[in-house]
Amino acid sequence: MRNKNLKENLFLRYMALPFRGLVKFLSPTLYVKLQYKYITHHKLNLKNPTRYTEKLQHLRLYEYPKNDLVRKCASRVEVRDYVSSLGLSKCLIPCLGVYNKFDDINFDKLPSQFVMKCSHASGFNYIVKDKNNIDKKFLKKKFDKWLKTNYGKKTIELHYAKIKPQIIIEKYIGDENSLPVEYKIHVFNGVAKYLYVVTGRGVDIRYNNYYIDWTPFDGAQFNGWKKTDYELEKPANYDKMIETAELLAKPFPFVRVDLYNINGVIYFGEMTFTPAKGTLILDDDKADYEISKWLKIN
Repeated sequence: MRNKNLKENLFLRYMALPFRGLVKFLSPTLYVKLQYKYITHHKLNLKNPTRYTEKLQHLRLYEYPKNDLVRKCASRVEVRDYVSSLGLSKCLIPCLGVYNKFDDINFDKLPSQFVMKCSHASGFNYIVKDKNNIDKKFLKKKFDKWLKTNYGKKTIELHYAKIKPQIIIEKYIGDENSLPVEYKIHVFNGVAKYLYVVTGRGVDIRYNNYYIDWTPFDGAQFNGWKKTDYELEKPANYDKMIETAELLAKPFPFVRVDLYNINGVIYFGEMTFTPAKGTLILDDDKADYEISKWLKIN
C-alpha cells in the first residue's frame, strides 16, 4: 500500500510543531503515542511492536535513555573518542576546536571554510563556506539559543538530554557547489541491512535506497523524496564502508551510521539512534514490516 503524498506528510510535520508544547504536560510515553498517531496515522503498539517504526519508539522510550554508550555516541564531541577506541581515528573529520560558548571561538584562527555543530542535538549545524561573509551577530544568536535548548527533553529523545552542550567545529570536506555524498547505513543487531545515499545536498538533493547488496530498495524511500534519474555507482571500497559501519554499530540493537567517501577515503559523519524520532513515513507501508524483521529488541 502506497503512503500519502509528500505535501500532506510535510503539512502534518509542520502542524506538529506547536503540538510539541504538550511535552511539558504529558508523560513521555503518552506524548510519543500521540505524536506517532498524528504523523503516521497508525496507533502505536508498544507492548507488541510489529512495525520497524514501533520498535524505534520502544528503543526511544525505554532502552536508549538508560544506555550511557548511546548517549556518548549521540554526542558530536564524545563520539570521536568511541570511534578512535575502535582503531578508526583515520575516519574522523579533522576537528578544529571544541567550545563551551560561542564567544570563545577565535574566527581569525579558522580556515575560510568549516562546519559548526552543536554536540547535543540533531540538526543544530551551520556550514561556513566563506568566513569573510558570515554574520557573526546572527551566528551568535543562533548558537546561543541552540546551546540553551535541551534538545533531548524537547523532542523526547532522552539519550540526548544528558549530553553537555558544546560547539564543535570540523573541517569542511565538500566542494564549492555541494556537500559530499552521504551514505546512511542502517545496522540492525550488528548487521548492516540497507542504506540510503544522499546526493546533491545544497543544490538538488536526491535520495536513493538500497539493500546492502546495492540492489534498489524503493519501498524504503521516504515518502515523496526524489531519486536520481541515473544509477549511482557503488564505491570501490564499499565493503570496507559496511565493515566500518558494523564495527561502530556492534553494541546496539539499531543505529544508523553516516559515512562519507572522499576519493576512496572513508570519513565518519555521525550515529543516529532514532531517525526522524522514529516517525518515518516510508513510501511503501509494507517496508515498515519488512525492516522490522531485522530488528530484535528486548
